[in-house]
Amino acid sequence: MVQPPAPLSPDIDDPLLGGLNEPQREAVMTTEGPVLMLAGAGTGKTAALTARLAHLVRSRLAWPSEILCVTFTNKAAREMRERVGQLIGPAVEGMPWLGTFHSIAARMLRRHAELVGLQANYTIIDTDDQLRLLKQLIQANDLDEKRWPARQLAGLIDRWKNRGLNPDDLDAAENEAYANGRGQQFYQLYQDRLKTLNACDFGDLLLHMLNIFRSHRDVLEQYQQRFKYVLVDEYQDTNQVQYLWLRLIAQVRKNICVVGDDDQSIYSWRGAEVANILRFDKDFPGSKVIKLEQNYRSTPQILAAASGLIKSNSQRLGKTLWTERHPGDRLRVIGVWDGPEEARRVGEEIERLEREGAPLEQVAILVRAQFQTREFEDRFITIGLNYRIIGGFRFYERAEIRDALAYLRVIAQPADDLAFERIYNTPKRGLGDKTLEKLHRHARSRDMPLAAAALDIADTDELPARARNTIVALMRDFARWRDMEKTLSPAELARTVLNESGYTDALQAQKTAEAAGRLENLSELARAMEDYETLGDFLEHVSLVMENEAAGDSEKVTIMTMHAAKGLEFDHVFLPGWEEGVFPSQRAIDEGGLASLEEERRLAYVAITRARRRCTILHAANRRIYGQWTSSIPSRFVGELPEEHVEQETTLTGGASLWRAQWSEQADPFADVARAQPSRVKTRGPGWQRAASQDFDATPRRISENKRSAASFAAKPRADIGIGARVFHDKFGYGTVAAQEGNKLEIDFESGSRKRLIDTFVKLA
Repeated sequence: MVQPPAPLSPDIDDPLLGGLNEPQREAVMTTEGPVLMLAGAGTGKTAALTARLAHLVRSRLAWPSEILCVTFTNKAAREMRERVGQLIGPAVEGMPWLGTFHSIAARMLRRHAELVGLQANYTIIDTDDQLRLLKQLIQANDLDEKRWPARQLAGLIDRWKNRGLNPDDLDAAENEAYANGRGQQFYQLYQDRLKTLNACDFGDLLLHMLNIFRSHRDVLEQYQQRFKYVLVDEYQDTNQVQYLWLRLIAQVRKNICVVGDDDQSIYSWRGAEVANILRFDKDFPGSKVIKLEQNYRSTPQILAAASGLIKSNSQRLGKTLWTERHPGDRLRVIGVWDGPEEARRVGEEIERLEREGAPLEQVAILVRAQFQTREFEDRFITIGLNYRIIGGFRFYERAEIRDALAYLRVIAQPADDLAFERIYNTPKRGLGDKTLEKLHRHARSRDMPLAAAALDIADTDELPARARNTIVALMRDFARWRDMEKTLSPAELARTVLNESGYTDALQAQKTAEAAGRLENLSELARAMEDYETLGDFLEHVSLVMENEAAGDSEKVTIMTMHAAKGLEFDHVFLPGWEEGVFPSQRAIDEGGLASLEEERRLAYVAITRARRRCTILHAANRRIYGQWTSSIPSRFVGELPEEHVEQETTLTGGASLWRAQWSEQADPFADVARAQPSRVKTRGPGWQRAASQDFDATPRRISENKRSAASFAAKPRADIGIGARVFHDKFGYGTVAAQEGNKLEIDFESGSRKRLIDTFVKLA
C-alpha cells in the first residue's frame, strides 16, 4: 500500500485547522496566488474548501463581500453557507457572492442589464417557456416543426451558449446543424425575441455577462478589483462559458483556488470540459497543485481497484488515493447468464446482507442507463424487497412508459377514460383542450365512456371537420389494434401501436439524448412484455407494481444511475451491466472516440468509489437489446481492473484475463468471441450454476438465438451487403453503406448520423 505523505510543520496555530490532515491544512493556508486543490474521491475537499473560506474571513485577508465562491448546485451553496456559518458565525450573512454560477451571474446582470439591451427587471424564462417561444418562431417562419422540433433547436442553443457562442460566432458546421443551414438565423431570431420580451434564459445569464466583460472593460475591472479571492468548487465540471467568465475575473489578482478531480469529470453531455482543469497551470502560470489523496470513505482494496482502472486514461493529472482503513474485501466480479439472472443474483445478495444485519439504506445499485432498472424493479417486487429510484422515476412511472401503457389500456378496456384522456392528443394531433371539453360534455350527457363519445361526436357538427377526421382516424386505429391483440403477442402489439400511432416517430424527430433515452425505455418495455402471454396479464402485473408502495419510513435499497450517484456513498454497491455496448455505452463506442471512452472510464471510477465496504460488478453473457438476444462480452473496464484486487466468481467466454489481453493489445473483441469456449464455473456460485442449468435445459429456443447472436460477432462479412447498399436498422432506420471492413459497416443514416455496426444487425432495404 502507498504510505501517507510526511507531515508538514504548520507555523500557524489556527483552530480552523483542527481535524484537517496536512495537505488540507496546506490548501487552507496557501492563500496567495493560484491554487489547484486536486481532491480525489472521498478525500474531504468540502471540509478543506470551507475551512479556507472561513480562514480568509477570520484572518481579515478579505471582507466577506470581497470573496467570490462559486458552486454548481443550490444544495452545495446552502451546505457551504451553513458550514462556514458554524465556523465564523454571523459574518457569513455578509457573503453575497457565495452561490451557484447562475445565481451570481444573475445578480451581476441585474446591475448591468442595459448594456445588453435589457432592463433590470428582466424575466428568466424556464424550459417550457423557451420551447413555446421557439415553436412560435418556427411556425412564423414556415418551418415544419415535426421535422425540425423546437426541442432540438433548444438543445443546440443551450450547447452554443455553454460554449460562449453568440449567433455571429457560429461556423458553417454549427449553422448547418439545424434546418439545413438556418441555425444562426433562428438563434438570432430567438435572442431578438427575448430582448423584446425583456427576458433571458439560463444560458444567457453567463453569456450576457461574458459579453459585457469583453466589450466593457470598466465593468470587468470593477469586478476584478472587488474580488480579492475566488474559490470554485467542482472545477472539473465547468463548461466553456463558465471557464471564460472565471478566467477574466481572476486574471488580475490571480488569487483563485479551484477544487476538483479530473478523474471525476463525467458531465460532457452537459457541456463540461475536463480540459479546463487539466490546463489550469497554463491559464495561471506558477500555480500550486495540492493533492488531497487520503481517502476517508473506502477500503484500500476498493481504492486500489479504482486507481488501477483509471490509470488507463491518458488525459489526467494523476494522484494516488490511500487510506488508514482495514484492507477489506476485494472487488467481486460476477458473470451471469443473462439480465434476469443478474437481477436474481443481486436480489439474493441483498437478502443475504439483510439477514446479516446490513441496513438496506446502505445498499445501492448503480446502473449506466435508466432502462436497466426495470429488471431489478420487477425482481424486487416479486421477492418483496423495498426499493426506491433516486434521480428519476420508477420505470413504470416514466412519462413515455405511462403514455405507452395508456394506449394499451384503451385497447384492453375501451371504457378507461383516464388512459384515453392521456393519449388522445399524444403525440400531437391538433386536438386541443376545447375538443376534450366537448368530448367530456358529450360523454356525460349520454353516460358513455370518452372513447365511445369521441366516435359518437364525430357524426355531428359539434367539432370542426379537421378534428372530426382526426378522431375518426384515431378510433379506427384503436379498432384495428384491438383486432391485432387476438393474434399478436403483447410485445409485438406494443411495438406496432407505438409505431403506427406516431409516438416513436415523434421521439426520433427530437434528436436529443433525452429522447434517445426514452426510446430505450420503450424498447425495454416491449422486452418486458415478452414474458407475458396476454396483454391483460401484463397490465395486471403493472398494476401490482404501481401499488407496491411501502411505508415511507421503511428502509429501501437505492437504485440510481452512476451519474446521479456522484457525491454519494454507500456501504454496499452493486454495479450491473458491465458489458461492451452497455458500459461503455454503444453511443460512446460508435460516436465519441477516445474522449468519450475516457469519460466512460471516469464514470466507472466514480461508481466504484461510491462503495465504503464492498463493491460488486456484474456482467451478463447474454442480454436483450431492442428486443433481440445478443451475446455480450465483458466490458473492457473489467479487464482493466488490477487482478490482485479482484475476486472472480465466474469466468465467461475465456474470463477477464482473455479480455484484459485483448484490450491491452487493442485487439478487436468481436473477432474471436464466437470461437471462445466458456470456461469452468467456480463452485462458489450455486446461484449461477442453478440458473445456467435451468436456462440450458428449459429454453432451447433461447440457446439457438444466442448462438446466432454470438455468430454475428464473427469477422466473416455477409456476401449480400457492400458499399452503396441500402439497409435498414431497427433503431436507426434506413441508411446507405459508406464503408466496409470485414463484417463491420459504416452507414450513413437518413437521420443525418453515421454509425459503425456489425453487418448482421442490419437487413437489406
